[in-house]
Amino acid sequence: MGADPVAAVTGDRPIGVAIVDDHPVVVDGVRAWLATEPRLTVLATGDDPDEVLRAAPDADVVLLDLRLHGRMALDKLAELSAAGRRVVVYSEHTDPATMLAALDAGAVAFLAKHEGREHCVATVLAAASDRPYVPPTLAGAMVGDPRPDRPMLSDKEREALLLWFQSMSKASVARRMQISEHTVKQYVDRARIKYTRAGRPAATKAALLARAIEDGLVRPEEIGIYRSQATHDRPTP
Repeated sequence: MGADPVAAVTGDRPIGVAIVDDHPVVVDGVRAWLATEPRLTVLATGDDPDEVLRAAPDADVVLLDLRLHGRMALDKLAELSAAGRRVVVYSEHTDPATMLAALDAGAVAFLAKHEGREHCVATVLAAASDRPYVPPTLAGAMVGDPRPDRPMLSDKEREALLLWFQSMSKASVARRMQISEHTVKQYVDRARIKYTRAGRPAATKAALLARAIEDGLVRPEEIGIYRSQATHDRPTP
């Protein structure tokens, strides 16, 4: 079994999570789910992102409800992402346009509120180690959506993207493809440029992954699923 990518990021300390949601029952449920995973600890909760992060400035992952107090929080999501926060959007709004808007605003992942403990824990663990995770709702919304503006990627560009989505760094992709890290970056940048020219920019890794899935360039099952062995087969709260 390979090294734990979470440990590579945080060492021996658990991943700190901040939960922002304006429904106390949701906060309590998510807290209970995360408590089943010893590598995670909830540092602060609340319905105001600024207050929550003042209470937990060192949180590794922010689990953010996309709709707070009756309005969509895309501007706050973009602000948190621009500040370097790893934000996982947790929302009942699961139409493809909303999911892509969240990813374009900088979310590292999108999780539907009806998806259970396993996907919640896996998504947070993956986000903490900068690895992609594709929950079923995101995959289902993106797969097979025909687009007239689908960019054409070369075999090498697709291979580099797929390996990058499965890996933690461009350096590991370079080793796998036996090319330079600079060449890997060129392949990824070319894919971004092609999407931008098609009117579908993808500034973040999560957004680029979603667009590649949407266009059938990458299948969700090709992306490594980050599963927590510590929670396997435990009952759902």
